[in-house]
Amino acid sequence: MTSSPWLVVGLGNPGPEYSATRHNIGAMVVEALASRYSSSLAKHRRAHASAADVRIGGERVELLVPRSYMNESGGPVKAAADFAKVPADRIIVVHDELDLPFGSLRCKLGGGDNGHNGLKSLRRSLDTGDFYRVRFGIGRPPGRQDPAAFVLRPFGSTERRELEPLVARASDAIETLVVDGLEVVQNRFND
Repeated sequence: MTSSPWLVVGLGNPGPEYSATRHNIGAMVVEALASRYSSSLAKHRRAHASAADVRIGGERVELLVPRSYMNESGGPVKAAADFAKVPADRIIVVHDELDLPFGSLRCKLGGGDNGHNGLKSLRRSLDTGDFYRVRFGIGRPPGRQDPAAFVLRPFGSTERRELEPLVARASDAIETLVVDGLEVVQNRFND
């Protein structure tokens, strides 16, 4: 019997007004990963999402970006996972993380949602938090700026200049997680 495919989910909000914001870094990483495999995201057959099927190290991988708002991401992810018969422990979610410095990566299995509305929605819809997370650091807002407003703002000019290699590094981490497993990816990429 062949194993289930992997489902790699990039969290974000739909629409051009959100495309370059900190909250959309997960979607940016998944779009870059699709491009790396000469693929582009297209409408999913069953889920309210954009998707592409690729092979990473011989493994079948569906790349997915929900077309819903962040706080409703769980529905499209559950629909895609059910359709492809992907268990939670074969789901990798890429998302922004306020509690990590800009550009820092942390990969882990399971954990809480730390106030992240996308993760809350996934946990509710999947009925578990036991999926992999690739946490991409966006840093804390300066001064007394509201974190909810900060995540919906575009990256600053200095951050934008550094973004491409950081997104590529997050893509490398996803490939490593799929091919070599959690311990290897943590040793190589967690900073």
